[in-house]
Order: sequence, then structure tokens, then C-alpha cells
Amino acid sequence: MSRLVALAPVLPPHRHSQHEITRTVAPLLCPDGARAELVRRLHGATGVGSRYLAMPLEKYAHLDSFTRSNALFVELATDLLERAARSALTEASMTPEEVDLVVLTTVTGVAVPSVDVLVARRLGLRQDVTRVPTMGWGCAGGVAGTALVHDHLVGHPGAVALLLSVELCSLTLQHGDDSTPNLVASGLFGDGAAAALLVGEEHPAAGGPQVVGGASHLVAGTESDLGWQVGSSGLRIVLSAGLPDTIALHLHHEVTRFLKGHDLAVEDVAGWVVHAGGPRVLEAVTDALGLPPQALVRSWQSLAEVGNMSSASVLHILRATLDAPVRGPLVMVAFGPGVAIELVLLRTEVG
Repeated sequence: MSRLVALAPVLPPHRHSQHEITRTVAPLLCPDGARAELVRRLHGATGVGSRYLAMPLEKYAHLDSFTRSNALFVELATDLLERAARSALTEASMTPEEVDLVVLTTVTGVAVPSVDVLVARRLGLRQDVTRVPTMGWGCAGGVAGTALVHDHLVGHPGAVALLLSVELCSLTLQHGDDSTPNLVASGLFGDGAAAALLVGEEHPAAGGPQVVGGASHLVAGTESDLGWQVGSSGLRIVLSAGLPDTIALHLHHEVTRFLKGHDLAVEDVAGWVVHAGGPRVLEAVTDALGLPPQALVRSWQSLAEVGNMSSASVLHILRATLDAPVRGPLVMVAFGPGVAIELVLLRTEVG
């Protein structure tokens, strides 16, 4: 088994209301104004009240090339992850030299060497630290990354692992793209990062929530439903309106099968940590699993307060869940390109 000993979500400094963002972004997406009213309606339907952005809002008008946006990603993502990692290490009373493994998940920028290398240099991680930088998990990265770290720690029970998640979704803004998926995405996604510190069961600091295991499921025939179209203008959203239907069709079977392997059922779960994928996604999860309306309250709150932060979203929601606190089995749930369903089971102290 492994234990979660620290979890540090962080946000960039620029917070704006959804109304402010819509007013600024609509002319960039629809320069001729033809679909400006649709932008307002779609943004209003996301359930988002405010978001944090990597840059001051007025600077997005000048974000006119992939070269510029990606350079900003490398700079600003490194800054956010350094903050998150230092906070997690402080929370766990650990030093950077104690970290044996770093797993990075991001899908909103490209860096070679990867951002974890830049963070490692700033933190002073050991030169022999094992690194696993990933891109492609999308919104599922926070859950899939937790499962990957757990699997490593099962085989290295005395080790310390640092999971880093950073998503600067605002930097993928596509000027002049008035397609419906881009209009929806421009109103749904926010920026944020998180660092989680986990240890193996033989480590002296092995207290805190226990990670029991994870599971993944790729839904056949959905490869083109969610992801990026990569081109000269950067990362253009691919977002199928059928994603909630895919969740509704497959989630119950995968969750019940996963829980059965741990001698649990849906009704035994004390808390659901579901990434804030949007109103229709959260409603699909609630309906598919037959959950009471309040079961995903922290996901709804996160959606309203910060938007969907892709892979970082579920880690922010996990922090809020553990702070509540919720006692008993917790299930992390997220969906990413594939379409992939990612699950992780945690156990907190009972009582």
C-alpha cells in the first residue's frame, strides 16, 4: 500500500468573474460578433462563477501564437509547481533530497526537457531522482498519476514520491475559432496546479489516507471524442457533445467491478472525488451511480469557484474532501482522452 502524506493545491494570482472573462474573450473568439451571444449563453451554462488565470486578463488579446503561449506555459507552470511542491514538502516535514520519484502530469503545454526537470533544479532534488513526465492523460491525469505513483510505491515500500500536476488551460485560447467546442472550452477551463506527496508503507512517515489501488478503462471507439488537435496555432480542443452519454453508459459497470475487487459496493463509499468536468459530466456521474444530489457537492463547488482545471481539478477536490473531513472509503473519478475512465480507491480512518 501507499500513503498520502501531503497535498498542496495552488492557484495563479489572477482571479476573474465569469462575466469579466466572457466580456474580454468573446471578441477574441468571434471578431465579427456573429456568435457573441452564443458565447455568453454557453459560458453562462457552464456552472462556473469565477476562474483563476495564468496571466492578467487583458494580456490574452496578445496571445497570438503557439510559440508565445508555449513559452509562457513553461515559465508560469514551473513557477506554480515550485510553489506547490515546496508547500507539500513543508506540510510533510520533508526535504527535497528525500524524494525518490517525480511524476508529472500536464496536457496544456510542451517542454523538452520537461517541466519537472526545471522544478527539480529549483527545489534541489537529487540528481538520481526517478522521473516520469507525462502528457496525454488530460483531465484524468490527477487520478491516473496517483495510481501510477501508488504502483511504484508498492514495489518500493520505503520510497517517497512527488506527483506534480499543472494545467494552464487559458494559454490554449484559440483566437478567431468560433466553433462550439472552443466556445464551451473557453468558458469551462481554468488554471491551477497541485503537488501530492506519497510514501510507501515502510516509510516512517506512513500516516494519512491510504491509497488502496487504481483501475483504468478505455472506451472503444471514442478516440476522437476528447483531446487536442495540434496545429500551427497550438492546441485546439476536441470535445464531443456525447461525452456525458459515454459516461452514463459505461461508468456504473466499471465502478462496481472495481469496488467489488475490494469487497465494496457503491453504497459503501463515504466520499466521491470527481473531477469538475462540467454540469453534464457531473450529472452523468450522479445518475450513472445512483448517488444522492449532495454526493458531488465539492465537485460542484470547485466548478463554480475555479472551473475545470483538467488534471489538477481532482486533486483540488480531494484536498477539500479530506479537509471536511470524510471518513471511510473514498473513490477518485476522472475522465480523459481515450475516452479513459480512471479510478482510485483511498481509505481514511474510520470514526
